[in-house]
Amino acid sequence: MSKTVRIAVDAMGGDFGPRVTVPAALSLVDTDPLVSILLVGDISLIKQFLPETYSSRITLLHAPDSVSMSDKPSRVLKHKRQSSLWLAIESVKDGEADACVSAGNTGALMAAGRFLLKTFPGVDRPAICKPVPTQGNNKNGASELTHCFVLDLGANINCNAQQLLQFALMGVELASVVDGNTMPRVGLLNIGEEDIKGVETIKLAAELLKEHSRINYIGYVEGDGIYRGVADVLVCDGFIGNIALKSSEGAARLMAKQLELTFKSSVFARVIGQIARPLLLKWRNRFDPGRYNGASFLGLQGTLVKSHGSANKAAFETALVMAKEQGLKQLPQKISQSFATLSHS
Repeated sequence: MSKTVRIAVDAMGGDFGPRVTVPAALSLVDTDPLVSILLVGDISLIKQFLPETYSSRITLLHAPDSVSMSDKPSRVLKHKRQSSLWLAIESVKDGEADACVSAGNTGALMAAGRFLLKTFPGVDRPAICKPVPTQGNNKNGASELTHCFVLDLGANINCNAQQLLQFALMGVELASVVDGNTMPRVGLLNIGEEDIKGVETIKLAAELLKEHSRINYIGYVEGDGIYRGVADVLVCDGFIGNIALKSSEGAARLMAKQLELTFKSSVFARVIGQIARPLLLKWRNRFDPGRYNGASFLGLQGTLVKSHGSANKAAFETALVMAKEQGLKQLPQKISQSFATLSHS
């Protein structure tokens, strides 16, 4: 395992660009001696958010161009090779960085990542994966918050059974590297738990997962099971996964807004709200989406992490930490080894 990790940051990506990416990078470098940062972007803009003196573990790489959220992947491949997004990923390809983080255009990230970093032999398509909060139980029987890795979350709209098996193998390796869980429970997201439910592709994938020695397959999982903690890795195609994720995010925002309005509805409600404020803050912090910010592009021959475009400083730093952990633990290399030795078991 490497002793240090260098993260290339697309400093111009996302809704806020250097206003968020630079302070987040500074904060991580100040608190973690294992990390160095390569900030890629318009240096004149980046320097506006850097102090006069800053850590020697932060270096700058000028990029004269940037990728907008509306840029099509094909345009990025043809005309945006001097953009901060492209050069940040290229630094991983060239061995100048161990990982890359960007809050930019997801389609452009996938296209550039696949073009520059390539996929491993045995991996047809990269998959977008992120942890989502789930309910667990500690040794004393009390409830606690854990997480489940869900993939794919939007990179692949149509998948065959073999590709879903590949996603499962990559998810297993991620859980092993990040959580130390060598035999995570793997489920298939489906419209029911019964064997007769689902389309033919899901049924074929279920048979492949059952037969694979590396996979601890637990069966089908319905949508509500994502958050009940029944699985450690949950597999689906990108169409289903993206809808499930976005629906969950929308429901969470609705609940938070309705709770806020309820405590403003009357004088009595305001008083109760002030009394409950410490508990509400604790609840909000536990379910803050920023705590789970960062989605990994699994299957590429390099670590690439996508931050939410609207991430604040703390949330972007979470994505940087995710990239650090995967870089230190050499996740891409372990996925490669997994496919080389186990993909035909």
